[in-house]
Amino acid sequence: MDVTVLGRAACSRVRHDGGTPSAPAAQRQGRPLYALVDCNSFYVSCERVFRPDLVRRPVVVLSNNDGCIIARSAEAKALGIPMGAPWFKVRRHAESAGVTVFSSNYALYGDMSSRVMRVLERFCPDVHVYSIDEAFMRLDSLIMPPGMSPERYAACLRREVYRRTGIPVSVGLGCTKTLAKLANRLSKQQNAGARAMVPAAFRYAGVFNFGAVTDPDVMDALLETLDVTDVWGVGARHAGRLRTWGIRTARALRDAPDDRVRRYMSVTGLHTVLELRGISCLPLDDAPPSRRSVVSSRSFGTLVTHKEHMLEAVTAYMTRAAEKLRREQLEAHCVGVMISTPRHGGGPRYADSAQVQLAVPTSHTPQLIVRARALLESIWRDGYRYQKAGVMLSGLESAVSRQVSMLPALQGTGRGLERGRRLMAAADAVNARFGRGTLEYAAAGLGRPWSMKQEHLSPRYTSDWKKLPLVR
Repeated sequence: MDVTVLGRAACSRVRHDGGTPSAPAAQRQGRPLYALVDCNSFYVSCERVFRPDLVRRPVVVLSNNDGCIIARSAEAKALGIPMGAPWFKVRRHAESAGVTVFSSNYALYGDMSSRVMRVLERFCPDVHVYSIDEAFMRLDSLIMPPGMSPERYAACLRREVYRRTGIPVSVGLGCTKTLAKLANRLSKQQNAGARAMVPAAFRYAGVFNFGAVTDPDVMDALLETLDVTDVWGVGARHAGRLRTWGIRTARALRDAPDDRVRRYMSVTGLHTVLELRGISCLPLDDAPPSRRSVVSSRSFGTLVTHKEHMLEAVTAYMTRAAEKLRREQLEAHCVGVMISTPRHGGGPRYADSAQVQLAVPTSHTPQLIVRARALLESIWRDGYRYQKAGVMLSGLESAVSRQVSMLPALQGTGRGLERGRRLMAAADAVNARFGRGTLEYAAAGLGRPWSMKQEHLSPRYTSDWKKLPLVR
């Protein structure tokens, strides 16, 4: 992959607001240089790509069943609409203020995320996707064009992502992943005061580089502007304890005694402190712990009272769980099903779950569906109004290196196993190419009256041919 050529071509369209910068300190000294690319208000931005009339207008996105606000634009935030608020509590205020609301459209968001990540991979081969809207990149291994600073390269990348996908991103640069995360926070528009502390030659919109800060006093002042909860890895529990020690800012945490940090925050907390001091402890591809279970669970749009509808829901959820299993090349030893009635409101309450151990691990959807439906039959009780159901696959092991059974009757014939794997691979390939749900199991139902409530769902513009926008 000719990353340098691509970067030069794309960067030729970037205008610089200062003189030609020299390489920053981190790059000159041969230290690592990480970039954290974060999509701005990602869910809202995805909706705005296909609704450009909503730019600079208040927009919110709701969680499953249109429950709570999980994403909001800066304009909605300025109206005082809080994140996580139940929609029914703020609906009147939002509608009177002209807020546009969307149900969460994860098919659209997932596809747009893949497009953003593909653009990043064209710029840099070392990309680690951290979440649906964030990715780390390691830039110090790149050979940049003469006169090209990391800040300018990041500005170029930012512009190219927007040009190809319509998604605005911010880029934070630092010699550690923790500093890159903090830099990304400073790159946002609302931190213009902190960004002004950086020399003008290294200043680009939507980009912040800690490596460009060579004055220790300026570095101290920047870290002083950041709350300790802004530091990657410091959650509410650790933050509460740190505040009792008088540690309220990122600067105070950086200067905390090592032995005290390790005693109360373990070696993970010490790594965070060392990263704040510019000592890289977390590699780019710091792999997450191996998955122990796969869960697919949803609340229903309307309460379920018929067992046939619950069987459909369990079948649909198991289909999704099995797809996740195969995507990660795993097989499951244990199948579980759980159902429950609402916690609040009138009516009798009931909740139960059941599990079964499989003699041979599998990711074959029909086998898993049969087990799940049998479990549901064992825990179903008539006369209740059910709100939620879910399935869980546990006892996971690699499909590539799993231990085979010595009992042919349990293991199945080699030909039958191979046919089953090829069938699942073909079904996954069809759904990946033509969109989720192209091939479904009939047992999952067609009408699905139990489906989630999504009154404000936008079309799946990028994954459904029938939803393509029309130009007149």
